[in-house]
Amino acid sequence: MSSRLIANQIIDQIIEEKITLSKALHNNESFNLAQKDKALIQEISYGTFRWYIQLEHILNQLLEKRLKKKDSRLKHLMMIGLYQLTHMRIPAHAVVSETVETCKKIKMEWAKGLVNAILRRYIREADKLDPLLNDNETVRTSHPLWLIEQLKLDWPDEWEKVLDANNQRPPMYLRVNQLHHDREQYLIKLKEAGIEGKATPYSSHGVLLKHAKDVDQLPGFNKGEVSVQELAAQLSVELLDLKPEQNVLDACAAPGGKSAHILESQVDINSLTAVEKDPNRAKKLSETLKRLNLHAIIKISDINDLDQWWNKENFDRILLDAPCSATGVIRRHPDIKFLRTPEEVSKICELQMKLLNTLWQTLKSGGLLLYVTCSILKQENSDLIEQFITNNNDCTLKPIKVQWGVDTGYGRQILTGQDNMDGFFYACLEKK
Repeated sequence: MSSRLIANQIIDQIIEEKITLSKALHNNESFNLAQKDKALIQEISYGTFRWYIQLEHILNQLLEKRLKKKDSRLKHLMMIGLYQLTHMRIPAHAVVSETVETCKKIKMEWAKGLVNAILRRYIREADKLDPLLNDNETVRTSHPLWLIEQLKLDWPDEWEKVLDANNQRPPMYLRVNQLHHDREQYLIKLKEAGIEGKATPYSSHGVLLKHAKDVDQLPGFNKGEVSVQELAAQLSVELLDLKPEQNVLDACAAPGGKSAHILESQVDINSLTAVEKDPNRAKKLSETLKRLNLHAIIKISDINDLDQWWNKENFDRILLDAPCSATGVIRRHPDIKFLRTPEEVSKICELQMKLLNTLWQTLKSGGLLLYVTCSILKQENSDLIEQFITNNNDCTLKPIKVQWGVDTGYGRQILTGQDNMDGFFYACLEKK
């Protein structure tokens, strides 16, 4: 099966079935393809979603009349062609030829002439069409209007930088397992393997790779010497202020990066309980810990159902990496632009508050709850924390005194692209 056909299937599945890009890619993994074909599928899929609004606008300018809804696969095929012409180094004639040939594979051979005409017209008229993209803010930034307007309200001085960062390819960060090596030792191993990396700021275990690599190429990955983890996500452990003999909870724990980091950083904690609602994600959590030779008490349960997972012993530390809009990681998951709506964000906020209220019951007096999201929307972050503190007299905000992010008054916000990090929010809540 051809790469462009699979990419076309992936894009159509996401738009029509509202599944995530990660899941759609996973659903199409079974085809026996060469590595270069898999890389092409990923580049086309991610790139087309990154610029979907802009590509759709260009296509509408080229079509004499809009395509029917039933012809969505044809529409996405032409957008795939346009993405290759606008953002990839594939020769134009090859793009046109391959895209036209794919018409037959999607059982739309009748559209060959139309696809050929549209792509060739863009090649001829690109110099005239491209400048017009700047006339519309939604088209220029390739973001939905509701998100642009919300970011303008929340971050009036930074919103444009955030949108620009969202459209960039994300960096690849590693977290060195200090139970095996310190960071400098692992950097030497990387260099010996011909992989260029450098130490990160803010995290003493972080490494930034100059070029992204498959995990199988990373020295010692299968032996648990290193993990892939975004730099902003590595900041959790320091804020938890872990001590020996503590009982720690990682709520909403899958896929296990933060659980593993906790266990690597403080080997003398009494216990780590990791709760995950989804059985498939809980399996990934278990696999992560197994690869790193670490142990946690894994509970497959809804956090809000305390009777199902909690033994009534209160925790010294709780990490709540809350379900969120994920608007801080759009550069890694560009499909978020289409899978989120303002209504969904409101429902997510209700869930976040419910989780906080539930978990607060399980925290010891004098204990610390670290609230984390990968969102950049204030309603999920500082506004929500302000409301929670107002409603709970036994809750006080612990100041986060660090060099990264922005102090919101109710937690620390990293905006996407700041210091080349994803968008994350942290708030430390102490129980009086």
